[in-house]
Amino acid sequence: MSTASPNALVTTAWLAEHLNAPDIRVVDATYTLPTLKRNPHAEYEEAHIPGAVFFDIDDVADEKNELPHMVPDAAKFSSRVRKLGLGDGVRIVCYDNNRFSASARAWWMFRMFGHDDVVVLDGGLGKWRAEGHQIDDHPVTPTERHFTARQNNLLYRDLDQIRAHVVNPTEQLVDARSAGRFRGEEVEPRAGMRAGHIPHSLNVPHGDLVAPDGTFLPVNLLQKRFAEAGIDPRKSIATTCGSGVTACTLALALYQLGVPDVAVYDGSWTEWGGRADTPIET
Repeated sequence: MSTASPNALVTTAWLAEHLNAPDIRVVDATYTLPTLKRNPHAEYEEAHIPGAVFFDIDDVADEKNELPHMVPDAAKFSSRVRKLGLGDGVRIVCYDNNRFSASARAWWMFRMFGHDDVVVLDGGLGKWRAEGHQIDDHPVTPTERHFTARQNNLLYRDLDQIRAHVVNPTEQLVDARSAGRFRGEEVEPRAGMRAGHIPHSLNVPHGDLVAPDGTFLPVNLLQKRFAEAGIDPRKSIATTCGSGVTACTLALALYQLGVPDVAVYDGSWTEWGGRADTPIET
């Protein structure tokens, strides 16, 4: 299992079979918006897949950036994941308890820092529990493991790059927020945000890619969703959302469609919509 998988998803049955393999590491990367008043870390402590460590996107982040959970530098990322026992020579399986938020974000971050042998549990903790697989509340004490960071900035977009895109669109920018937020008809969950979307962007709500049981839609339906939004998978794509989390769900879906190099605008609407000097459309 030392090579990257052409499929970024694994099934609950696969994980149940391989859970105790020496080269498998499991990560709970659940994230919820503060408005939901959930505590993902407390939920992890109460019930997690055996051996899983908790990957907190608000901790594995750039603490100097006022925006939430922005990507840290390579040194901090390496330091944090080493302490979680995540490093070279293992396959990392990310899951969450919130419909790919933020297992897809963790998946994207590992790939951005050069660890391609990372996958996401399709259906997450909900499907795992529904099928009666084992969970526990035992504290996990990982053995530190070396992580070699090889930063891939092709998977990353910043404010200046998106400003340039607005002036001269050279790739497809796809927004993962709901249609109402995209059109500026819904109030943003974060205070102080303007309503609307980045000019020249398209909309594929991340929730439209997930089946009722929490698994991704099959490939033919994923293709249909992107095609209906006017997106050509043969052309360059970057994704955006509220704060860089569900944009990664779109990147994961596109990976399943054979588009491996989708970039994510890390600041997303929290940065763009929180400023007065960035153009918006509704």
